[in-house]
Amino acid sequence: MDMKQGRCDALLERHGRSFASELGVDISRNTPSPLFRVFTFALLASTRISADIAMHAARALAAQGWTTAAGMAQATWRERTDALNRAGYARYDEKTSSQLADSCAHLLDQYHGDLRQLRQRAERDPGFERKRLKQCKGIGDVGVDIFFRETQAAWPELYPFADKLSLRAARHLELGNSAGDLAQWVDRATYPRFVAALVRCELAGSHADIVNAAPR
Repeated sequence: MDMKQGRCDALLERHGRSFASELGVDISRNTPSPLFRVFTFALLASTRISADIAMHAARALAAQGWTTAAGMAQATWRERTDALNRAGYARYDEKTSSQLADSCAHLLDQYHGDLRQLRQRAERDPGFERKRLKQCKGIGDVGVDIFFRETQAAWPELYPFADKLSLRAARHLELGNSAGDLAQWVDRATYPRFVAALVRCELAGSHADIVNAAPR
């Protein structure tokens, strides 16, 4: 087996789970609630806070039933703040609660709360999709990158996409320097999991473990 292919296999074996699947959603369905839940995670994870805490907070918000823009908007600022605080998202809970309210209001006003309409209005152009997503409070380039990384499983125009964290891990593992390089190692259906695995590897600092686990 090729050494680098072995690293890809070891990476998927250890870290091969998308963040959307950890949220408990099937993003490939391309329906409003899964898209919104990934959007919420992207907003939460784009602050200076750990991915684990952001995930815990995103799942806590969903547990309250706030799985759509309309549902999130109906919650009060205090209810959202308290849910975030209980989930360990204490440092940014008040600011993020406000950002969620503003973003949901924008999504409801412009797209009836449906991110598929944002995609349609952007004519399925990733550059225009990025611009429209960044009009939401709390979503900058990092947030868009997280959203794109997960949503490429549903929006083909985004494939292949890799963010800075995944590319950093790829360089450590000598797997390439671009999304195009990474797409050579796995099939299209596996690619979103593969990129997420690289992110998890980078966050865990497990590069050496992956190298050692791969056949030589």
